Amino acid sequence: MSNSSTKVVLVTGSATGVGRAAALRFAQNGYHVVVNYSRSEADARETLKLVTDCGVRGLLVKADVGVDAEVRGMLQTIEQEFGRLDVLVNNAACTWFIDHADFEALTEDKWDRILQVNLKGPFFVTRAATPLLKKSGGGAIVNVSSVAGIGGEGSSIAYAASKGALNTMTRSLARVLGPEIRVNAVCPGPIDTRWLRAVMTEEQLNARTANYPLQRPAYPEDIADTIYYLAAGTTLTTGQCLVVDGGRTM
Repeated sequence: MSNSSTKVVLVTGSATGVGRAAALRFAQNGYHVVVNYSRSEADARETLKLVTDCGVRGLLVKADVGVDAEVRGMLQTIEQEFGRLDVLVNNAACTWFIDHADFEALTEDKWDRILQVNLKGPFFVTRAATPLLKKSGGGAIVNVSSVAGIGGEGSSIAYAASKGALNTMTRSLARVLGPEIRVNAVCPGPIDTRWLRAVMTEEQLNARTANYPLQRPAYPEDIADTIYYLAAGTTLTTGQCLVVDGGRTM
């Protein structure tokens, strides 16, 4: 077990996109980084290399955040390897792109998986991480939510519902974990990632955001900026759901 005083962050779902950008942002600021993934091992290993190229330690852990036993095993590994945890970023998520009017396409198994990963997952990881966060002197939890959880739009009704519940849970956790641990969420609008590009061209994405005050979608680095701010750039912010959407929801 390391006795280093260097801070440690766990970023769930950090193989690609926002998770990777967040992992790199913390690494660039001197944090050791735990890279978590459930399926995309090759991408996760690439994230790990980018992290260690920053001169910090990286740890790769495969775990499905929706499976409590795997989550508890992941936190045990972190404690064995580092002996501390200072920041948790609950980023892992899943969805299906289903028209909101197509009720039959949103099957029970899809509902269950979305809620398992997007809602139960952050709870499971938070629960398992809390003792180590407190042992390290407290810290911060940042949940990656969505404006879908505020306005009810998004890739599917189940996805929007899961993010709305995550916003509520963020506030509940902030109350129960304070004053030692701060808990906040970031609520992005459309993000230009591989995930969204699977169903939307660049032209479609630009057209969708053309009427926003800032006239562009978010990039993973924009959201990483906010995650890092909520984790390390403020000491009196908790229970907040910070919207980062180019002014769409004003």
